[in-house]
Amino acid sequence: MSGQETTETTEGPDRAPSARQRRRKEDGSDGRTKVTVIVALGANLLIAVAKAVGGLISGSPALLSEAAHSVADSMNEVFLLAALRRSRRPADRRHPFGYGKERFFWSLLAAVGIFVMGGCFSFFQGFEALRNGAEESFRGYMTGIAVLVVALLAEGASLLRALVQARGKAGDGMRDPALRTVVAEDGTAVLGVSLAIVGMVLHMITGQVVWEASASFAIGLLLVCIAFWLGSDAREQLIGRAVDEEQSGRIRELLKAQPEIDSVEALLTMELGLDSTLVAARIDLVPGLDSEEVEEVAVRIKRSVAHTFPEADQIFLDVTDAEAARSAARRDESDESGASGASDGGRSGDVPTGAAAAVEDPASG
Repeated sequence: MSGQETTETTEGPDRAPSARQRRRKEDGSDGRTKVTVIVALGANLLIAVAKAVGGLISGSPALLSEAAHSVADSMNEVFLLAALRRSRRPADRRHPFGYGKERFFWSLLAAVGIFVMGGCFSFFQGFEALRNGAEESFRGYMTGIAVLVVALLAEGASLLRALVQARGKAGDGMRDPALRTVVAEDGTAVLGVSLAIVGMVLHMITGQVVWEASASFAIGLLLVCIAFWLGSDAREQLIGRAVDEEQSGRIRELLKAQPEIDSVEALLTMELGLDSTLVAARIDLVPGLDSEEVEEVAVRIKRSVAHTFPEADQIFLDVTDAEAARSAARRDESDESGASGASDGGRSGDVPTGAAAAVEDPASG
């Protein structure tokens, strides 16, 4: 659009032609994720009760640590169910881009729950075991190990279901923070139960409580690391994370391929939710287009982007004259440089202003 006045028009969002189909697909995916979360919740509640009872009977610190782990996981599943429900609310005046980031917020709370209720309590149990010791009968050992084996089978079944669902999403399943959290929780649960079994068996064989205490410390460290990973990811998404570079490059190439676009000056993207992305582009159109043609071209380009990238449901185009903008920027820089030079010259002159006035006006002497 070189040679024309700079026109900065921000078009409203354009939705993909298949928005209704995409909504149905998202609802079906959320339904499957909800079932996975409910299965994990039921398993964790039953396991938490069994571990707590077994831990109290046997006095095993590792088993009590695992009970705290299962309680934390159960609370987190409640958070994830809230995330699934609240994130599907439609956009309104106060939240024009929808509630997709609710998933990230509740996932952050789940990470905090894993850290506080799981990790910290496991460290506490480990220190208590080292300080006070833990005497267990043979019956207590057998009870604890039996509970942990049953928990291992239940957690493994829940993890298998979550992994199957993640694979069923063509490699994109782990983008869902709810499903990602379930996979992380069940995976750490399987590892944690395995560590607890090893700790109890070694305690039973050697009579040294340090083995169970070490198992509690290892479970706590594992939970803290998982909580940090989940929390960091949720933090990035809450702040506002751009799409990956590959997809951003594909969007830019699609825009450049449009015959009416002379150049793409800027491209900004941000994930608004699991299947919602904001795309904002500043483009320079070819010369010779009137205002009506510019509007028609903008609508067509937005539809093309939305059709190619269905998750890009919020698309904004800023049509500008790039050459005029660059010229204005260069003029501003020149003006600033000139003003700076004049100011420096006034300060560094050989004769001060007052002295020059005195020389020019003899009467002043």
